[in-house]
Parts: sequence; structure tokens; C-alpha cells
Amino acid sequence: MTAPGDACVNQPAALFVVGANHRSAPLAARDRLFFDEAGHAELLGRLKARGVAQAIALATCDRVEVQGAAADPQGAMRTVLVALAEGAQTTAAEIEPHVYKLTGAVALRHVFAVAASLDSLVIGEPQVLGQVKASHRVSHSAGLTGPELEAALQAAYATAKRVRSETRVAERPVSLAAAAAQIARDVHGELQSASGLLIGIGDMGVLLAEHLQEAGLGRLVVAAASAARAEPVARQLGCNHAAMDRLDELVAASDVVISAQGAGQYTLTAEAVTRALRRRRQRPIFLVDAAIPGDLAPDIDAIDGAFRYDLDALEAVAMAGRAKREEAAKDAWRIVEQEVAAFQRARSERAAVPALAALRRHFETARALLLAEQPGLDAAEATRLLVNRLLHDPSQALRALAAAGDDVEREQAEALVRRLFNVEGPDRESRS
Repeated sequence: MTAPGDACVNQPAALFVVGANHRSAPLAARDRLFFDEAGHAELLGRLKARGVAQAIALATCDRVEVQGAAADPQGAMRTVLVALAEGAQTTAAEIEPHVYKLTGAVALRHVFAVAASLDSLVIGEPQVLGQVKASHRVSHSAGLTGPELEAALQAAYATAKRVRSETRVAERPVSLAAAAAQIARDVHGELQSASGLLIGIGDMGVLLAEHLQEAGLGRLVVAAASAARAEPVARQLGCNHAAMDRLDELVAASDVVISAQGAGQYTLTAEAVTRALRRRRQRPIFLVDAAIPGDLAPDIDAIDGAFRYDLDALEAVAMAGRAKREEAAKDAWRIVEQEVAAFQRARSERAAVPALAALRRHFETARALLLAEQPGLDAAEATRLLVNRLLHDPSQALRALAAAGDDVEREQAEALVRRLFNVEGPDRESRS
């Protein structure tokens, strides 16, 4: 099998992204593609064995994604697609409708947006940057990083830092978590004797659970569609995990329920919450819908003893208006666009350096040869001869283009010469 880039080893590596996120794929498809720690190592091993030299792999509730760089990005993306399919025990054709494939400037913008948490379900949530950096470290240890990917990731980290320090995007998730902790206290008093349940592993749900633990929540259980998803989050939160088939029992045993699945259908209905309240002898439940689309049926609001809050309701409690959030997001995207443009400009300037160095060496060689061939020339004669010698090859090339009758290419070459050397071109009459 030909490794990606074998046919173009002399070309610089171009950035690419292959993945499925909350916009491109339903939860069931993302669950299938999800990989745990062992699966992460296996995926990187498959990529490396097949010639992908620069890649990091992310697996969160919102996305399963490979960011990389290759001289043949199209070939590398095909390799990644097959490797992801193998990990999911399916075919590339089956997962391809749910997968996005990005290259060049679009891929760069995406990498910056992911690091800055602008491509998340909840804009500004703080976990994603840490997830990217952790994946970066794993790939570095596996020997799967290189100059192009390193440069893009370091620029992405700098962009994320600017977004957090120069905009208010990062304030919203923290304020939502603080609001949730306050409402939990209002409903249940001190939280040391209260128990919580996190359904799903969405980043916003995990953030809320962490803040409730910091606020004193006594016990917590994580329930997810698969143990592979639930176990690492439970380990992160220092709690137990359970199977989803015990959901009725788990809800009934919980004072605080955070649902963060985003499966596109209700995880908890009014009937399920009514059953739980009966088993709780009408002790109240505080329910937080941290999913987009929502997990908790709106008619839960009509049930006595059930206090349902979605993210907008928490935001209202936190006194953070939608207009402020949207304005902060605009400011953040403006920073991303600035940083993408600056990165591309710097890369283009670096790409021009070898040609300029070669041109300088050519000029210096011509000068040295002239002085060696004709020593003792005065400055005027030496510079006249040097100018003639330096202009000889470009003049011959332009004459050859004119003789070939290719006016378009000749005019383009003339325009480039004028631009490079800041020379004003003659007007049409003098050229005639």
C-alpha cells in the first residue's frame, strides 16, 4: 500500500481534519466512533503504520476527530476515514455521510475554533482546550507530530488564550455552573447530604457536575450509553458509573439530575419523573438540561416537586443576556479570523525566504565573478557591467515569451517583474 504523501515527498505538509461532531452526526454515530484510551492508542498505531506522520485524535461527547498534516492531504484523509471505520467495526462508506473532511485554510480555521471552544455545543466551555492539549501530548509521545501540525496547534493555543483574555466568551459556562449550584442549594439546602446523577458525558454536563461537587455535592453517579464512555468521566469526577438500563432507579435516588446526552430525543419524560417522585415520596428533584437538543421533556415543568432548568433558564438566573453572549462570540470569531490570516501570512513569508536567499546568492556570485574576471574596474564601469550581467537571463526569458507569441504569459511576467522590483511600467503609447 502506498503511504499518504509518497508521491509528493518534496511538498510541504498541508493541514487536514477528518471528524464527526454534534452538527454532522447524531449521537448514535458519534457513540459508534468514540474510542477510549486503549482505542486511542490503536487508532494512532493504525495511522502511523499506514504512513500518516502527523496527527492528533480527539474523542469527546461533542466530537470524534483527527487533526493532521500531510503532503497528500486527500490521501491522508482517506486513510483516516478507513482507520476510524475499523475502530468502529464498520465500513468507511457507512460512516462517511456523517463525517466532515477539511483541508487548507478551512481546516486551519476549524482547528483554531475547536481550541478556542467556538465549535462546542456550549460556546466557551473550558474543557476542550485541555482535551486538545492532552491528545497533542499522546501523539507527541507516539511520534506522530511534525513541524506543520506543531505550528498550527501552537497558533491555535495562542488564539484560544486571546479569546479567553480579550472576550467574555468564557464567562458564560462558569456563570451557568455557579447558577446551577445556587439553585441546587435553594432546592435542597446544603449539598453534603444530596446525591447527583450525570446522564451522558457532554462537556457542559461534566462542568456542571464538577462545580456541584465543588459546592459540596455528597455523591455522584455517571450513566452513559456505554461503559467505555462513562468510565473515564467517572474516573475524572472521582465517582461511580452505572448502566442506562437502571435509569428509573438512578433518577429516583438522585436529588440533582444533570442530563447531557443530546441524542435528539427525550432522555427523561414527564411520566419518568413522576414515577421517580413517587418513589422519593415527593421529595423534590432539581433537573438540569445541559444538552442541545434538549434531553428533558418541557412538560416536566408542570409536575410539582420537579424543578427543570435548561441552559437558557440558568443563563437568566446568572443574568447573562443572549445579546451579550452573541456579541462575545462575534468578538471571539473576529480574533480567530485575525489569527488564521496572520498564520497564513507568516507561512507564506517563510515560504518565500528560500527563493530570496537563492536570488541573493545568485547576485553575489555574479558580482564576485565579475570582479575576479576584470580586476581594477572603477565603480561606474563595474556596476554597469554587473547590471547587464544580472539582467541578461530575465531579458532572454522575456524575449523568448514575446517570440513565442504568448502575450498573456509575457504580460504576466512583466507585471511580476515590475511588482518585485517596484518598477513603473511604460504607458501604452511608448510601448507601441
